[in-house]
Amino acid sequence: MITLRPAQERGSAYFGWLDSRHTFSFGEYYDPNHMGFADLRVINEDKVSPGQGFSTHGHRDMEIISYVLEGALEHKDSIGTGSVIRPGDVQRMSAGTGIMHSEYNASKTEPVHFLQIWILPEKKGIQPGYEQKTFADAEKRGKLRLVGSRDGRDGSITIHQNIDLYATTLHAEDKVSHTFGDGRVGWLQVARGAVQLNGQPLTAGDGAAISDEPVITLQGAASDAEVLLFDMAA
Repeated sequence: MITLRPAQERGSAYFGWLDSRHTFSFGEYYDPNHMGFADLRVINEDKVSPGQGFSTHGHRDMEIISYVLEGALEHKDSIGTGSVIRPGDVQRMSAGTGIMHSEYNASKTEPVHFLQIWILPEKKGIQPGYEQKTFADAEKRGKLRLVGSRDGRDGSITIHQNIDLYATTLHAEDKVSHTFGDGRVGWLQVARGAVQLNGQPLTAGDGAAISDEPVITLQGAASDAEVLLFDMAA
């Protein structure tokens, strides 16, 4: 079964410097029918104005992943990390017992557009941590590239949860398939462009919950697409 979460039905927040769309309940947006899916708790699509950002704030017991689509995101945290995240990078911050961090648009002239993803950890109270890796477009073009996993296999970032995170970029002629194991479900998020999921059209911002579908096929459409796929325990 594939259940579509249309982009236009997401929650929203606008603060002048921030334009955000919430796939699941977040902040002042609350929808009891969209509180997350399996261990996936938050997918926010954020656009931040030049030189603006999220001032220092805290998190606990959450795996937080940032995936930049355009621009550059500057990250600083209380465990001493300072980095800039750009398209092709995947960042994981484990909040664990508690961490403070800030995120700013690193450019004074260009906006930054990114996905912020929260995943519930497999246990509470882990040591806070940070990891960032770069995955070239050639690694994702026309194929599902593992970019995050529990064991960090194939050069992916490590996520403290039984989850595999894949990224792909697709031209119109590209097609990829994925097989789910027993007791597994999926979430597909279209970051940009348009695709067909088992023949069903999706466009930028759309998400889809996937259950009882042993195999899915993604087909590129007229515009180049970038897609994230989460394979999780049900």
